[in-house]
Amino acid sequence: MRLRNIAGSREVIADSKFTVKDPETKKGLWKKEVFGNDKPIHIEIGMGKGRFLMDMAELNPDINYVGIEKYSSVLLRAIQKQEQRLLPNVIFIRMEAEIIGDVFAPGEVDKIYLNFSDPWPKDRHAKRRLPSREFLGRYDRILVPEGVVEFKTDNKDLFEFALEEVEPAGWNLDKVTYDLHNDPVMNEGNVMTEYEEKFSSLGNPIYKYIVSRKGK
Repeated sequence: MRLRNIAGSREVIADSKFTVKDPETKKGLWKKEVFGNDKPIHIEIGMGKGRFLMDMAELNPDINYVGIEKYSSVLLRAIQKQEQRLLPNVIFIRMEAEIIGDVFAPGEVDKIYLNFSDPWPKDRHAKRRLPSREFLGRYDRILVPEGVVEFKTDNKDLFEFALEEVEPAGWNLDKVTYDLHNDPVMNEGNVMTEYEEKFSSLGNPIYKYIVSRKGK
């Protein structure tokens, strides 16, 4: 369970040089004003404590990484890690994922990662699930034409739901596995999250897909 209330976490986030406070003002300007370069932008929505994002940034210095997390106390942990690692190609935002279209311009993002997202198990909350057709529509508007979404989870029900949403959303299912760590092709170069390491150590299979837009 994620911690959601740590006293002073919002103040730390507001004061941190590793966070963007008014992300809507950076729409269309992330490369120029935030990173100061013209490198591709990859974002992780629901980044948790940031291990995956920072490991990816360290492995790929020619890519800019933006981590999005709505829980202040969780983002605080990521900031603490970044204060130690000082990766130049990582920045964080505390925000709700629903407003992503207000923060990034059309074609501004090259890849989106969804890792162990909240399953929102009740049917009435389906639209809140990050791999839902509603969210795929939001991703469609900010990705470059050849952009992709990579989704990993250990929740089979959520994964089955995600697969069912691909076609109605107008996307292609490019790659899929029901057991990532035993799939030599899709597991090549795989970077694990904290949750992934925990769940796989318990014997849980990890599910993953990669999707892209049709006709883009």
